[in-house]
Amino acid sequence: MTRHALISGASIGGPALAHELNARGWRTTLVERAPRLRDEGQNIDVRGAGRVVLRRMGLEEAALVTGTTEVGLRIVGEQGRTVAEFPAGENDIDGPTAELEILRGELARLLHERTVDHTDYRFEEQIRDLDDHGDHVTATLASGERIDADLVVVAEGTRSRTRDLVVPGAEMTEVGLVIAYLTIPRTPEDDRWWNWYHTERTLGVSLRPDNLGTTRAMLSFMTDVRGLERLDRDDQVMLLRRTFADAGWAAPRVLDALDDAPMYLDAVAQVRLPRWSTGRRVLLGDAAWATGPFGTGTTLALTAAHVLAGELERTADHRVALGRYEEVMRPFVAKAQEVKLSTIRLVNPSSRAALAVNQTVFRAAAGLQNRFGGLAAKLFRPPADQVDLPDYALPAREEKGGLVAPSARLG
Repeated sequence: MTRHALISGASIGGPALAHELNARGWRTTLVERAPRLRDEGQNIDVRGAGRVVLRRMGLEEAALVTGTTEVGLRIVGEQGRTVAEFPAGENDIDGPTAELEILRGELARLLHERTVDHTDYRFEEQIRDLDDHGDHVTATLASGERIDADLVVVAEGTRSRTRDLVVPGAEMTEVGLVIAYLTIPRTPEDDRWWNWYHTERTLGVSLRPDNLGTTRAMLSFMTDVRGLERLDRDDQVMLLRRTFADAGWAAPRVLDALDDAPMYLDAVAQVRLPRWSTGRRVLLGDAAWATGPFGTGTTLALTAAHVLAGELERTADHRVALGRYEEVMRPFVAKAQEVKLSTIRLVNPSSRAALAVNQTVFRAAAGLQNRFGGLAAKLFRPPADQVDLPDYALPAREEKGGLVAPSARLG
């Protein structure tokens, strides 16, 4: 009998899991509360284990072709002069800009295109309740429809509304960093570098290229105020205008584009849970383990989808499969969550003296980048290679299509 998975969340982890389960003979239904596939979002990188997973999925080349064309990171001063420069990495591990750099929306689109013919997508829909019967789960959707599934996977974001139906009581640590992500018109002065500017008041402004003819901007700041991500757009725009009114460099240009720019604002947090599953219900992605800034969210989501599907293929006992899924992923997640508050403060200086230290550190890191060790590695090298990725062979019918690469040991 064909097994059925109900997945909640159509960003990266959900469609990636649908792809992996479809390839192994599962039927999948995916619900997403947004009215459509979300194409908003900034540059994301795929490194280490995530890159291997894309290769095994047959998506690596398509992702490379759809890359943002970003050539590296420049730390700039108020007049736009370069303070430090970090060219893109020449492999899938090193550098602030990875070799495989892609817009979140573009990767989501690629995954959707590969799954839409085999997955029942339900937009403007979400899970309201779950009833685990032991041999199956019955999900009640917001529309009132009831769906039976062998497994329910919540692959949502940091502030998941469905997480408590799987594992209640998540420990959420607010980092204090708020970031607004915008898409603004490209100008002739924009180049292919990620240009990043900071003031001495924790204010950060950055401009990054994309492959769609626009520029991706970020406005960031540290604050003790909580709940800003829940404000409506008008209040968020007013907040950003007041906060960045005299920030300098490209801030006026970004503020001028606020009224018409696609934008979302997020307060960065980490999520920790003692377990990721209950019965036939399981969490995947940020809903289970949001890592906060400098994390490896995309790589973790792709890797987790591959591991979960692979373990479910190895055994018909969901308890064994979910236990193995956590056993493989837990060390990787723990390493990715090792983000110290001191590092966040270093990157977001709050005084003129702290800004001077910030720029000195970046200059020193730039000087070490050829050896890429010590300080540079601590700043820009996420632990994307520190996981042992088992060889989850696809069924023979899929292997003939070239979807499976040789197994790789990472770490």
